[in-house]
Amino acid sequence: MKDGMLVKERIRKGYRVAQLDEALRKARTRREARLLAEASRAGVSVPTVDAENGTSIRMQWLGERNLKHALNGMPSAQRRNACRMMGEAAAKLHAAGIVHGDLTTSNMIFADGRLFLIDFGLGFRSRRVEDHATDLFLLYEALKAAHFQFLDEAWNAVLKAYSQKYEDAPAVIGRLEKIKNRRRYK
Repeated sequence: MKDGMLVKERIRKGYRVAQLDEALRKARTRREARLLAEASRAGVSVPTVDAENGTSIRMQWLGERNLKHALNGMPSAQRRNACRMMGEAAAKLHAAGIVHGDLTTSNMIFADGRLFLIDFGLGFRSRRVEDHATDLFLLYEALKAAHFQFLDEAWNAVLKAYSQKYEDAPAVIGRLEKIKNRRRYK
């Protein structure tokens, strides 16, 4: 971190052939920077990208405390508000055809009354209901694992906001229930 900016560097993987590794790191870096810009245009709060260069992205530093570590200690009204913001952010992403790929409270930062999504390294473009439902399923599993005592309150706030902000929400939530049922006994 320097001057309110953070540099995310994709490091070389020694187990890969060097040329393949370089190509993959550059492609993933370009994709992540592009998805951050697209998410921002869709109205999702994300770190501002200052520069993308080969295998690194220079972006706005938002702080080190992610929502996973903050949510359980929040007052009830603030927690519900943060969960509402999660649902709205997911709805805006999906309406724009963006799948985060790792939609968890570890990849969210609550700062200055706003919820920021970070780390789009596993993100991709998709309009498929299954992909959107899988994104939401990851969020549900993250809430269940790290915020179990507030799961019902949190999840209801997420789904309510998601449904209000995304016209395809009924199809996505229907598929989400199928995904939950497929995984129930695994």
